[in-house]
Amino acid sequence: MSAADSKPRLPRVFIVRHGETEWSLSGQHTGLSDIPLTQKGEDILRELGGRIVGKGKVLDPTHIQHVFVSPRQRAQKTFSLLFDNRGVEVPSYSTEDGVREWDYGVCEGKKTAEIRSELGEDWDIWTMGCPEGESPDEMTARCDAMIQKVVDLADAHHGKEETAGSHGDIVIISHGHFSRCFMTRWCKLNLSQGRIFVADTGALHKLGFQHRNFDERSLLGLNLYSVEE
Repeated sequence: MSAADSKPRLPRVFIVRHGETEWSLSGQHTGLSDIPLTQKGEDILRELGGRIVGKGKVLDPTHIQHVFVSPRQRAQKTFSLLFDNRGVEVPSYSTEDGVREWDYGVCEGKKTAEIRSELGEDWDIWTMGCPEGESPDEMTARCDAMIQKVVDLADAHHGKEETAGSHGDIVIISHGHFSRCFMTRWCKLNLSQGRIFVADTGALHKLGFQHRNFDERSLLGLNLYSVEE
């Protein structure tokens, strides 16, 4: 093994979109509304947790520095279904308003066709945002602030793997639009480019750094272990 290979790797960042809800099935915009998971959504997440969470698995709690969970119950339940009762200690976690879903304002609970019938056929959330909700600039600022928090955590932990007892990985349990926005800004793209990404319900996305450089942020995997049929 070379000296370069023996160096501790940089932490990774995993984003998980919450599981299925009635509104994710119907296509209704679900921001601040506190919609629960469907029974099918819960069942799938329990099965998914058994496959990807545990010692030596993709989400190994002993390798996780911290988990940020959106305050909405659909995200909180997703976290508990993934990490509870896995035979290992639940990782450090906190409820984080910074990873909540886009505030849809007057678009809340509506499907895209209905929104366009009210706001105009040219309505595009990526460039226009939502009246009485968040604008693209506000979403960009919120994602950038969260990215800085994550990078600071990763940077502070790097090189301390042996003493800290983990690889310093960070997990975010969030929502569809936020996940796409976060990944877009992680890659230093304009927010409007978020339309090219897809974030399935219950799917996991893997982000990281290249060349051991915290400034070289990259998308390493999209919709891994997706539960979509």
